[in-house]
Amino acid sequence: MKVIAALLFAMPVVLGADTVRIVQTNAAGDNIHLIDPATNTVVAEITGIEVNHGAAVAPDGSRFYFSDEAEHTLDVVNGKTLGVTKRIALSGRPNNIAISRDGRHVYVSIVSGTGAVDVIDSSSLERVKSIPTHGGVHNTYVTPDGRFIIAGSIAGKSITVIDGATEEPLWSIAFDNGVRPMAFERNPDGSTKRLFVQISDFHGFAIVDFAQRKEVGRVKLPEVPPAERHTEGLQGSPSHGIGVAPDGKTLWVNSKMNSHVYAYSLPDLNFVGGVHVGNHPDWLTFTPDSKRVYVANAGSNSVSVVDTATIQEVTTIPVGQVPKRNITAILP
Repeated sequence: MKVIAALLFAMPVVLGADTVRIVQTNAAGDNIHLIDPATNTVVAEITGIEVNHGAAVAPDGSRFYFSDEAEHTLDVVNGKTLGVTKRIALSGRPNNIAISRDGRHVYVSIVSGTGAVDVIDSSSLERVKSIPTHGGVHNTYVTPDGRFIIAGSIAGKSITVIDGATEEPLWSIAFDNGVRPMAFERNPDGSTKRLFVQISDFHGFAIVDFAQRKEVGRVKLPEVPPAERHTEGLQGSPSHGIGVAPDGKTLWVNSKMNSHVYAYSLPDLNFVGGVHVGNHPDWLTFTPDSKRVYVANAGSNSVSVVDTATIQEVTTIPVGQVPKRNITAILP
């Protein structure tokens, strides 16, 4: 185990009311960058978390959480000093993570072995449960209304839906290939209406009707001429990274095949447009006002800032090695 508190570099951050930060992990490094969307610059760095994967933030901004693939731990970071304060042992190798709306539990995707979602209690900072799933879990989410935990498996080619109150599996959906990232469309009452699910070896996304518990259609991203296709480094996922803007009006989808991010209107899923970003875009997140989308370019070691109204790249921000998962943190 590495020495933590004394040796880790941490840059304190002075925060104002409702400070927004884009938290950018770097999958091939040991650091995480915090970006100020007001200036589009890196304003702080968290170090000492090797092969960091998923990220989450406590509702009160007091802590950040990161899954650590090197140590098989969930690493807890002080929200003010940005130093690692604890590494919580997990049941296996982690991938992405999510946090309950009240911040009481952090849910960690366990991709190794038979798969599970590990449950971490934020008060005791201990693993209190492992929820069984259909295969190793790549991405775990909490639905926008907080009622369900959604675990997607590549190996299991399925989604497991877990009750957020009891933390017990309820039902599952099978697909023809591995489940990658997902995004959520809400009903007027805030409940989940549809899931948009990226699938291995499919350049697009599947549509799942949540109430019907089944796939109801698919959307292919714009055709890429063979001469323009990227074929190396796709990792079985030509489309990876998807999200519904906070205002619920548009769906944004990455294409690793041709380094674009595409926009679709909601609820009709009409194609709106696309823009070229960096190489191998892998994940995306939004500013709370839905005016900007931040696209992590794993092949360019950068983040593209895209204006959602004009669908134009505003700037690129250099970050660490192989940036993948990113989140938007609203810090009180």
